[in-house]
This record gives sequence, C-alpha cells and structure tokens, in this order.
Amino acid sequence: MAEDWEYGGFGIYVHWPFCAAKCPYCDFNSHVRPSVDHAAWADALVEEIDKGFDVVGDRIVRSVFFGGGTPSLMEPDTVARILDQIAKRFRQTNQIEVTLESNPTSVEMGKFQDFRKVGVNRISMGVQALNDSDLRRLGRMHSVAEARAAFDIARSTFDRVSFDLIYARQDQTLAQWEAELTSALEMAVDHLSLYQLTIEPGTVFGTRHARGQLRGLPSEDLGADMFELTQDICEGYGMPAYEVSNHAKPDAQSQHNLVYWRYGDYLGIGPGAHGRVTTHGARFATEEERMPEAWLNGSRRIVTENLTQDVQAWEMALMGLRLREGISRQRLEELQQRPVDQGKVQHLIEIGLIESDSERIIVLKQGVMVLNAIIPELFDG
Repeated sequence: MAEDWEYGGFGIYVHWPFCAAKCPYCDFNSHVRPSVDHAAWADALVEEIDKGFDVVGDRIVRSVFFGGGTPSLMEPDTVARILDQIAKRFRQTNQIEVTLESNPTSVEMGKFQDFRKVGVNRISMGVQALNDSDLRRLGRMHSVAEARAAFDIARSTFDRVSFDLIYARQDQTLAQWEAELTSALEMAVDHLSLYQLTIEPGTVFGTRHARGQLRGLPSEDLGADMFELTQDICEGYGMPAYEVSNHAKPDAQSQHNLVYWRYGDYLGIGPGAHGRVTTHGARFATEEERMPEAWLNGSRRIVTENLTQDVQAWEMALMGLRLREGISRQRLEELQQRPVDQGKVQHLIEIGLIESDSERIIVLKQGVMVLNAIIPELFDG
C-alpha cells in the first residue's frame, strides 16, 4: 500500500545561505559574508545528503532545488559535488528537474554554462521588477537592462527558465502593472512566479512600515484588482496560474514546487532548511540550524517534530488548495481519519468559493482571495 507522501513524490532542497546584499523586503535565511570557504561547505552539504539518505532510505528523486540566499554565488564545483552525491545515494527519475536560483548580475551570468555542464537544467531568476527606480527601492543590484541581458543568456543556455516579479509595490498603479506584466510575458519562456509585495516583521521594510515610513503601498482593493488582472492577462498569454502565484505553459510547471504543494516528502539540506520526511510509517517535520557558522560547525538538524494525522491533513489542504487542480477528497479523509463535513462543503459551493465532487475539492478564482478562511471550514473544531 502506497504511503501518503507518494502522492507528491520526493525532492531535495539545498539551501545556500549567502547573498551579496540583503534586500529590504527579504525574510529568508540569507546572510552577507566577506568570504566563504566553498570546499568546507561542499563537504558539509555532502555529509548532510548522506545523513538524509540514512533517514529516508531508497527513494526516487524527482527534483533538486538550490535555493537561498543566492545559490548562483556557489562555485559550480560545489554544485557538482552535491549532485554527484545525490546520484550516488538515490535513484532518480529519467527527467529529473534540477533548479538553481540566480540573480541577473554579471558574476552569476558568467557561471551559467558551467552550471549547465554539472547538471543544472532549470534556472529561476530573481528579476523582481522591470522598472529601474523600483529595483533601487527593492534593494536590487541590477538594472532592467542587465536583467533582460541575463535572461537572454539564461534562455540561450537552458531549455527551462523562470523568473520572479513582485507587484503591488509602492506607488504602483494598475496600468503600470499591466504594462510591466505584459512586457514580462513577452520575455517569458515557460514559467513566471508573480508575488504581491508583503511586509514581513524583522525586515528593513517591516521596520520602516512600523514607523510609518513606507508610504505608497496599495490598498487592499487595489491589491485585489492587481491579482485579478494578473490572472486574466496570464491566461490570455497561455500561462494560467497552476498555483496561486505561479504561472506556466502546459507541462512547464515547477516539478519541485509541485512536490511541496502536493504534500510529498522532501529533504531540507543546509542552514534554516525545512523538510518533511516519512520513515517507519510516521511523518516528521525537520528544520536545520539557521546560523551558517553554527550549522557548518556541526549544529545541524535542531527540530524534528512527529506530525499528527490532523496536522498532516491541515498541511496537505493548506498546500494543495493553492493548486488549480485542488486536493483529493479521499486523501484528506484518510489523513484526518474522518469524513469531510458535507454540510460545510455544500455551503462553500453555494457561496461560489469552491467546487467539489466525490473525488476532488477545488478552490475557485473568487475563493483564492479568502483561502485562509476556507481551509478551517473543511475541518471540525
């Protein structure tokens, strides 16, 4: 009998915690250091892959994702060592997806050919804006011209290239976002990630906002209008949302992110990396030490939590209902070990937020904006 994680498959996430500079909106585990011992980091990351194999055993890896931080600042030899060790320890699908996040700077562009040679086959580029003044506001180190040049190089090197944009920025109008998104779609190869700017506590933007110094942020209504416009324009270009913030042409979805959203298992390797692993019939949440120096010196996995059936059901719904395909009703009921409340489901159908039959529960467009209110309705208590 298949274990629950097999619905989503298995992937490996490798976190590179270093950046050339810290962006003011970023709450990821990223750090600026004057120098990095790449050989020592390669040794430690390879060691963690071995430990991960000892935990989960023989698995088929669907995807590897190098995130950060800025993993394109890694030496290609470091990436090669990690991928070689994964290949030694795990079986792989015939078309394994290996994604590396990058920024459009000359230092990183110069490595694209080498990354391709060692096994990277997909680039995810942090463009963030196609407006020079907004790039400066966002703390980015590139210009629009450099972003376009980097994208062209990536497109000539890799068959699969995605890039990120942030919208609902300070003083941005609906018409400006429409023009920018249209320009982005004319550049795009097969995948776009489009995120509304969120102000996170503990970031530079968070501090400024708390002091009333971050002016020009859009109202909730304008943010909602921008979201709806994004869906309409992307669908018109043949890149509909397959997840709330991610758009792709047919068969070009990020396979690694689908592991997350379909609630598969994944090893989280590197400082601050999170994981979900099933072993001996139990599912665990893992989290690694955040500070790079402590992690490198041996303080690795600091949290291992045995997830209850109800928590697994909640997490599966939280992730899966973001997908246009929705979630399996049977899977939800098996995880929470009780039927879904049909009365609550019927109410959500009647007010136009979801559609559901005996097999799947799918959140409709109008429900996406209130997704966090929908999920509790599917659970008792």
